[in-house]
Amino acid sequence: MQLIGGLLLAIVLPLAVAGQELGNGVPPPVSASAAAPEILPAHLLALLTDTVATPTHRLLRWYDVRATRAFYTSRTYAAAWSAGPLPSATGRTALALLLAAEDYGLQPANYHAPALQALATLLEEPDTTARHQVRQARFEGLLTDGLLQFARHLRRGQLRECSPSPLESADSLFEPTAWLARALAAPDFAPALLRCQPPQREYQLLQVALARWRQHPAGPDSLARRRRAQQLALTLERWRWQAIPAADSDYVLVNLPAYALEVVRGGQVRQTHRLVIGKPESPTPTLSSQLKVFTLSPEWRVPYSIATKELLPRLRYSPRYAARHNYAIYDAKGQLVDAHDVDWWEVRPDRFAYTIRQNPGVGNALGSVIFRFVNPYEVYLHATYEMQDFKRPYRALGHGCMRLEHPMRLVAYLLGPDSAQAQNHALAGREKAPQPRRFTLSRPMRLHVRYATCAVVAGQLRFYPDVYKRDEELRRQLFGPAPVEVPARRPVRSPGFAPAEKVLVAKGRAPAP
Repeated sequence: MQLIGGLLLAIVLPLAVAGQELGNGVPPPVSASAAAPEILPAHLLALLTDTVATPTHRLLRWYDVRATRAFYTSRTYAAAWSAGPLPSATGRTALALLLAAEDYGLQPANYHAPALQALATLLEEPDTTARHQVRQARFEGLLTDGLLQFARHLRRGQLRECSPSPLESADSLFEPTAWLARALAAPDFAPALLRCQPPQREYQLLQVALARWRQHPAGPDSLARRRRAQQLALTLERWRWQAIPAADSDYVLVNLPAYALEVVRGGQVRQTHRLVIGKPESPTPTLSSQLKVFTLSPEWRVPYSIATKELLPRLRYSPRYAARHNYAIYDAKGQLVDAHDVDWWEVRPDRFAYTIRQNPGVGNALGSVIFRFVNPYEVYLHATYEMQDFKRPYRALGHGCMRLEHPMRLVAYLLGPDSAQAQNHALAGREKAPQPRRFTLSRPMRLHVRYATCAVVAGQLRFYPDVYKRDEELRRQLFGPAPVEVPARRPVRSPGFAPAEKVLVAKGRAPAP
């Protein structure tokens, strides 16, 4: 109430000098019947074209005054959110949407919501003076400006509002002004405006989960619940940056913090696989690409970094390591060499002139299949023979690529009726010296690798560890420094004070969320 009272005062005081705001004096007092629609456009025009910086303009810090002006210019400055002297039903709906911005991971104060609420209260009061039209013009302008910013943030996110989202293309950039005008003309304003959000199931389910999470009454764990709400909000922010277009009805989604791969078709999860991802020092990147080809019984061409940092020390210890693990070593001329013929202690990592390949078969680091896809990071999705890793709760163990559990299930899905050939080859791949076989998909499948520390899975909201420690910086950018929980003072002893309750209050503990 103090905030609303302060805003009311901040609005009323400038009205005493409204003549200065509107340039050439204040129109004389008018009767209620004379508060006609033709008066408001003049006030709006003056408000949106007055660029004089005076103390009375403290409430008029526009986010995009040009876009707001363009919105009203296309309407010849007719009111958009008013019905006579009062806010219209659509105007009230629009204000309610901004006041509920936290349901979308946003903050109402960023869209003039508190000031608009105070103005709406003032507009309810009977007033036949010019002050009413000034208030009404401010309500109109601020509401439009807030809605434009709200739509922009829903589409692109708060921290990248000037960068097109994946839902846009060079010839179809998001125009908040046009979007707001269409939403205003729609039969149902709120759903029409909210359709600017990412359409994919992951975002939509999480947004609903956040709205429900906020409905929970505050209690002793209010700080923990607030932190979880922020975690949901920052995950929605990431989804806006990396939204999945509605045209991608079939796709493979990797969520790195969940160590999981999902096959999604028609809004339904068809398969789920466990993953092993890159270590924090060699993290798996987020990306979008296509699964077009895969190879059964693949040969592994060992990357230079792994050859020098991991295999070279083992070869120095025992050259037999190469034969035991089915490695073939080639010199700079491409000639096959025997590991025992090389003095590995004389080989320097910065002058490593050898190429190492691991032959197909049991024990190959790529397992039975590799899915290659175009990306600038040289990472891929592959199987593994180290099956025990999938039983670990912490699975950020790799060099950046993703290891897949039950890969042949994914192969069967991608190939459809042609999967029998792949299954037969996989069985033959258990032989001592299998040969690689490449398959090209007749219908490529979109692949999206994302980083979401919370998600709705099988109808349940789940939170995951921030394995790459990315949430806290994003949380700080969106919400400022993290709140510090101050322990309550130790209470004075009293006969009826239960010991367990005393510990809870004294140490400021709260149940885990």
